[in-house]
Amino acid sequence: MYKELLKLYSELRNAANNAGYTTPLVCGEGALNPMLMLIGEAPGANEEAQRKPFVGKAGQNLNELLEGVNISREEAFVSNLVKIRPSAISAKGNVINRTPNPAEKAFFEPYLMREIELVNPKIIVTLGNTPLGVFSSNTIGSVHGRMFESKGYKVFPLYHPASIIYKRELLDVYKSDLKTLALIVAKLENK
Repeated sequence: MYKELLKLYSELRNAANNAGYTTPLVCGEGALNPMLMLIGEAPGANEEAQRKPFVGKAGQNLNELLEGVNISREEAFVSNLVKIRPSAISAKGNVINRTPNPAEKAFFEPYLMREIELVNPKIIVTLGNTPLGVFSSNTIGSVHGRMFESKGYKVFPLYHPASIIYKRELLDVYKSDLKTLALIVAKLENK
C-alpha cells in the first residue's frame, strides 16, 4: 500500500503542476491502516516550509489531541484536503493563509478520497469545516463531537486545532469532543 500511496502523490504532483499549482505539495504522513486519519483544511506557511502536515502551534495542538485519545502521531495518519498552501496578500503586503476556494477543493478532493482508500483508517477525524464538507453539508458547529457514516467511512468532526488558538472559548467544547472520541476509540480497540 505504501508504494501505491507514493505513486498517488507522484501523480498528484504532476497533475497539480499541469493545473498551475506550482507551490510545494504537502502530502499526508503516518501509519497505514490506522485507528485515526486526521484531515485538515490545507497547509500553512510552516507546513509549506517543512513539507509536513500540522507543524507549528496547530501541530502541537494536534499532538495533544492525539495524546488525549492515547494514540501517538506515528500511529495515526495526518493529511489535508488541499495539499498546497492557499495564500493571499494582506493589506500590509504580507503573504497570508486563506481558506481554499471551491476550485482548489474540487481539484484535490478526488486525490484525498484515493488517499483515504489507500490509508484505510477505522475513523476519519475532520478538523474544521473545509474537510467536513467532503462528507457532509453540515457545519462544524452543528455536528462536532458526533460520529456519523458517509461515503462508507466513520467520520468524527472536530474543530480545527488552530481554532482553540484564536477562540479560547472553544477549549472546553474541544476537550469534551476529545473525551467522546477517546471513548469511541477505546470501544473499537476492545472489539
